[in-house]
Order: sequence, then structure tokens, then C-alpha cells
Amino acid sequence: MSPLRKQMQADMVLRGLAARTQEAYIAAVAGLAGYYNRSPEQLSQEDVQQYLLHLIEEHKLSWSTTNQAACALRFLFHITLKQPAAEFTIPNRKAPARLPEILSRDEVHRILDGCSNLRHRALLMTTYAAGLRVTETCRLKVGDIDSERMMLRVANGKGGKDRYTLLSPLLLDTLRQYWRTRPSQDWLFPRTDGSQPIGISQVQKMYYAAKRRAGVTKAGGIHGLRHAFATHLLEAGVDIHTIGRLMGHDKITTTARYLHLQGQVARTDSPLDLLSSLLSKR
Repeated sequence: MSPLRKQMQADMVLRGLAARTQEAYIAAVAGLAGYYNRSPEQLSQEDVQQYLLHLIEEHKLSWSTTNQAACALRFLFHITLKQPAAEFTIPNRKAPARLPEILSRDEVHRILDGCSNLRHRALLMTTYAAGLRVTETCRLKVGDIDSERMMLRVANGKGGKDRYTLLSPLLLDTLRQYWRTRPSQDWLFPRTDGSQPIGISQVQKMYYAAKRRAGVTKAGGIHGLRHAFATHLLEAGVDIHTIGRLMGHDKITTTARYLHLQGQVARTDSPLDLLSSLLSKR
């Protein structure tokens, strides 16, 4: 590992950047170095600008990926290389506001029911039943299951915060069946050797395979189960403040934006329906 990479990693840790953000930033800087086959320390602002243009025009990267690469390179120059005056003329681009394709209850049931592998079913069921982010599912430990209070503890969630969420009796029964086949004293869903939690990419593969078997064609990865958790609770009449706490949101505006108020929209009559009695008289 180069001294520059060590220093950048130390800078990111000191500033509390999440582990996945650190990985993405390191990958972006490595891409820059590989493009020029030189250390970033030897590159100018113009070089970085040309590289960002290359990502946009040649690689056709998505809005979010381009933004993340720009943020990583700004961090490198401003913080690690101590060049606060460095500015890139290619601005961050806003990602288009797209609504997620929400899974219906039937689609979630088909995805879970189609998992013949008990471990896969337990993992996907946990993600949906507790409304977890994929990183939170991966890092669950056996000790996080509180069967007496029927709660699931989420340790070190987004922003380094702990919280409690729902533990369904059905989920608890499934987890007990799963644990009897693969008893563990530490991670709930460990890697094969048991030393580390399962990887995010492996979990995504499980989800996509289950979705294909279920014949569900809606776009999106395993995060769709978290969207479905929130939307289905809203449709069942659970108030948005409770949903926000279960999901680990600090602000109610985050929950409202996250849900896109799908449940309320589905239950709201069109103004055309208000005219139905008048139209029927014609």
C-alpha cells in the first residue's frame, strides 16, 4: 500500500466516512492513477478535469457514479494533498429523481417462497421483515436477536447509530430453523469460514436469483425489500414517524421523501371519481 493511500485512508477515518464510501473513494483515486499511469501527486487540476470528462463522455457513467468520483478526487486534493484551492470546472451533476418500483405484497411473498435454500430465505426475510439496509443485514449478529422483547437490534447503522426494529414471530421461527442447521456464536449470516460476515455482492446475487425464480421483473436490487417494508407499513396504517424510527431516519422529511407517499397516493381518489355521479346522469 502506497504512503498516499495510507494517508488518504487515515484522513477518511478521522472524518468519519463510512466504510463503503472509503472503498468507493479509493477506487476512484485508483482509476485516476491508472488512467495516467502516474501517482495523483504528479497530476494537475487540468489532468483531473480531463479524467472526469473521460468518465462522462467515454465511460458513460451514471450521474451518481460521476458525482462520487468527483467528490473522491476533491477529497484527495483538498484534504490529503492539502490543495484547498484546487477546483474542477466540471460540476457535480444532479441525479434524475426517479421513483423506485415498489414490490407488492404478492411479489415479496413469491420472492421469499421461491427460496428453496433456508439460509437465503432467512436472509431475505430478515431484510424485508425488519426494513434493513443490505449492510445492516450482513453485519447482524446472533446476539442482536432479542426474542424476549421481540426486537431486532441494529448495531452501528448508517451514521454509526444503533436502533431497534421489528422482530416478527414468523421471522424468529425461520431464524431458529436456520440457526439449527448452521449454529454460530457470532455473525448471523457468516461467510463459509465463519470469520467474517457475508459479503454484500453475495447477498445481492441471492436476491436477484430469488427474484428471477419468482418471475418478478421490477427493477432494483435488494434495497427494494426495504422500500417494500416501509410502503407496506404505511399502507397498513402505521404512522410515518414510527416507520422513520424503525428505518433509522433522523428527520421525518427523509422518511416522507423515501416513501414517496406511495400509500397515500394509492388511497386517494382521483377528482374524476368525485364527478362520477354527475357523469352518470348524462
